[in-house]
Amino acid sequence: MDQLDTYRHKGLRKKLVAQLQSKGISDARVLEAINTVPRHLFMDSSFLEYAYQDKAFPIGSGQTISQPYTVAFQTALLEVGKNIKVLEVGTGSGYQASVLLALGAKVYTLERQAHLYKKTKQFFDRMRYPARIFYKDGYEGLPAFAPYDRILITAAIPLIPDMLKQQLKVGGILVAPVGEQGMQKMTRIIRHSADDFEEQTFGDFVFVPMLPGKAED
Repeated sequence: MDQLDTYRHKGLRKKLVAQLQSKGISDARVLEAINTVPRHLFMDSSFLEYAYQDKAFPIGSGQTISQPYTVAFQTALLEVGKNIKVLEVGTGSGYQASVLLALGAKVYTLERQAHLYKKTKQFFDRMRYPARIFYKDGYEGLPAFAPYDRILITAAIPLIPDMLKQQLKVGGILVAPVGEQGMQKMTRIIRHSADDFEEQTFGDFVFVPMLPGKAED
């Protein structure tokens, strides 16, 4: 791993963490997770020099690896602790899932793009990351392993499907960028009982849209 993650990479991550702190990210555990996960390994080699800039970059299939600030912001809202069971909708490169793993979460993650699913599954296997990844329509969630302590949606969704909300434990938290294309409100839902869902919003973000169904290569 040291050959893949050099002192230079580690130094760049420390600078990134300082930048995130200056932008208002204060959760020490989230910052340490960002400091731990080698983001450059989740990006194509042509983007390596940009890996520790606070920017999103394309990863193929019309998807992006999220901006580190966005990853940190969503993760902080999720309030993830050790052994917390998390369903992530939208695996993408696997970077967000790996940040959740670094926080000690048990991660189940869904990807609808066949190419990204295969690529990220191989990467997780090679790195021995213990996330469980599934090739599925994110709108359906993963009822076989429900309920979840936390659900994280990593793509823009006009409305949160009831099917996903019902897979959240009572007392659980769901975080998603909600709204139409162009701009979404970061939304946190806390489930207080079978039919009582509290909704909070936390500023504007821009995500690629969450699409239904599964996409072949």
